[in-house]
Amino acid sequence: MKRPLVMSAVAAASALLAVQAPLPAQASSASGFGPSSNPILFVHGYNGSAGNWNTMADRFRNDGWPSSHLDQWSYDSRQSNTTTAQRLAAEIDELLAATGATQVDIVSHSMGGLSSRHYLKNLGGTAKVDAWVSLGGPNHGTDSANNCFDASCTEMRIGSDFLTALNSGDETPGSPRYATWWSPCDAVINPDSSVSVSGAVNTRTACLGHTALLSDAVVYAQTRDMIDK
Repeated sequence: MKRPLVMSAVAAASALLAVQAPLPAQASSASGFGPSSNPILFVHGYNGSAGNWNTMADRFRNDGWPSSHLDQWSYDSRQSNTTTAQRLAAEIDELLAATGATQVDIVSHSMGGLSSRHYLKNLGGTAKVDAWVSLGGPNHGTDSANNCFDASCTEMRIGSDFLTALNSGDETPGSPRYATWWSPCDAVINPDSSVSVSGAVNTRTACLGHTALLSDAVVYAQTRDMIDK
């Protein structure tokens, strides 16, 4: 069972993406970087930063991905997710130009799934993305967002205009492969069912906290194998 979620406005905002210390465990490699592998764009969530991805990016390096193909992108998470999506589009174009690739894979955490989904649905991103991953994403809203008031945070509220538009029609448009991971012990995303996206491969994890999704070795291995098909 989930523990009750009682937060002040400041605590709720911080909890949406406060990151725990990385776990040292490494996942055993069943796949690795190869000729068909894409560069990866990591998209953090609310109150996050590029450093949130250090553990996962290091694991990808250990499995052969060059640093040039691992973009730990940072952005102002207080702005609207529609604004972030426009900046994400420019970042993807720069990553493709720098690597010579034709497509990227997106790995997102928490709110990072929303701007990247907006990019895919509304900004022509489906042609440039091969696989999209959401780790603990509030894809259908979370009651944790009721206590914070930045533009992006209000968009995470259940029933917000942003989410209503994002989830209208096809939730997994185009040819990219979509996958989500959700934890029954994630006290930040309420309800748990918010993470799953219709048309995606939706995976339940072990009992992990919201930020532990970023450093869990099993989640890493499953993410790696999903995007490296």
